[in-house]
Amino acid sequence: MRALFYALPLLAAAPLIAQGGPPAGPPGKADPSLVKAGTYEVEKTHAQIMWSVNHFGFNDYFGLFGEPTGTLTLDPAKPNDAKVSIDIPINQVATSSKGLTEHMLRAGKDGKPADFFDIAAHPNAKFVSTSVVASGSTAKIMGNLTLNGVTKPVTLDTKFIGVGTNPFRRKETIGFHATTKIKRTDWGMGYALPLVSDEVSLTISVAFEKTA
Repeated sequence: MRALFYALPLLAAAPLIAQGGPPAGPPGKADPSLVKAGTYEVEKTHAQIMWSVNHFGFNDYFGLFGEPTGTLTLDPAKPNDAKVSIDIPINQVATSSKGLTEHMLRAGKDGKPADFFDIAAHPNAKFVSTSVVASGSTAKIMGNLTLNGVTKPVTLDTKFIGVGTNPFRRKETIGFHATTKIKRTDWGMGYALPLVSDEVSLTISVAFEKTA
């Protein structure tokens, strides 16, 4: 089993080696001029949405949402016309504490709402852009975030990271990094206030693959 574990990276790299060896550097280039117009889909296996809250005033606590899906349409000649839509499966939330993860997904009872996520009624969160203001390799993406059945406006501060062809999936790929801050009480999550902060910092790291 251990031999197989160590062999897997070599098997994955075999196509590259057969073509003369691995590339000198990563395929993604931080050059916006290489971006092609079209429709892209989230490459969900490597997309992550990190959240953090302040815990008791002592330290920040982090968690993740994984495997989001969604689409991006853009034309480099008209960057402000770009459209993005992201669906986030709430049941994919992950923390370093099994008990906390289970609590975050626990349904309300005795007529009381859930402390965090009502996944039975609202299994997904969704962000849909409403406008984009681009400036070079950065942009402010305004849109609506729907979570727990509540829709509120948010603004993503977004930075272009790189573009190129994924060497394994053979697809044109473009990547972005975005941040924002929200108040969880706006989406009905007031559990443990004020011991745990109302403000939640979000960090989104996502790559999109060209489909058309």
